[in-house]
Amino acid sequence: MVTSPVHALQRIVVAHLRGPARASYVQQMFDRIAPRYDLMNRLMTGGRDAAWRRMVVREAQLPPGGRLLDLATGTGDIALEALRADSSLCAVGADFALEMMRRGRDKPGAERIRWACADGLALPFPDHTFDAVTSGFMLRNVTDASQALAEQLRVVKPGGRMVCLEISRPPRNLLLPRVAYHFYFHRIVPLVGQIVSGNRGAYTYLPQSADEFLSPDELADRMRQAGWRAVRYRRLMLGTVAIHSGVK
Repeated sequence: MVTSPVHALQRIVVAHLRGPARASYVQQMFDRIAPRYDLMNRLMTGGRDAAWRRMVVREAQLPPGGRLLDLATGTGDIALEALRADSSLCAVGADFALEMMRRGRDKPGAERIRWACADGLALPFPDHTFDAVTSGFMLRNVTDASQALAEQLRVVKPGGRMVCLEISRPPRNLLLPRVAYHFYFHRIVPLVGQIVSGNRGAYTYLPQSADEFLSPDELADRMRQAGWRAVRYRRLMLGTVAIHSGVK
C-alpha cells in the first residue's frame, strides 16, 4: 500500500505539533470520531477492550462507596464498568472532548456518572479527593505526561491508586514480529478507520502517537519520578497493551 502525499504530510504536521496546538488537535480529533469511537475500539482490539477495562477496575481496588476519577473518560466505559462492579461508588468521568461525553451520556447507567469537563494537566479537583484515578489510552495524548501523573497524584488520597491502560510497543518476540505490528497499526487501522468512521486522519494519528510514546519501562520510571510508589505494569495482547498501576 502506497502512502499518499496528503497522508504523509499530515503525519509530519501532527508529529511537530506541541503544547496548546497539539492539545487542540487532539480535542477536535476525538470530538470528530466520537460517533464511531466505541465501535472502532471493539474492532481494533477484537473485543478485548471490555476485558481490559474490567482489569483496570479490579486493579484500582476501590473500597465500597469509594470515589473514582476516570480521566479521558470518553464515552464513560471504565466508569460504567466500575459502577457495574460496585453501585455504591461515586464515579466522576472527566474529559476535555465534550462530544465524546455527550455520546456517553446516552448509555444505560450513564446517569450515575458525574460528568466533568477537565484538562488532565490542571485538574479542577481538590487535593486528596479520590480513592483511585483511572485512564484508558490517555497519557500518550497529553502534552506533558509527567505533569498529568503529578496531577493524578495530587487528587488521590494517601494509599489510593492510579491505574492506566496504554498502547505499548511490543518487545521483540516470535509471536508478533515488529513488521506485523507496524503493518497492522499503520496500514490496517487507518483503512478501517476510514471505512467505519470516515476519518482516516484520526486513525493515522493514533498509531503514530503510540510510536512516539514512552516504553512501559520508561512510563514506569516517569510514574516513580512523579511520586508514585509500588509501580508495576502488566503486558497484554502480545505486548501491544499494558496496564500500569501505582500507589500514593
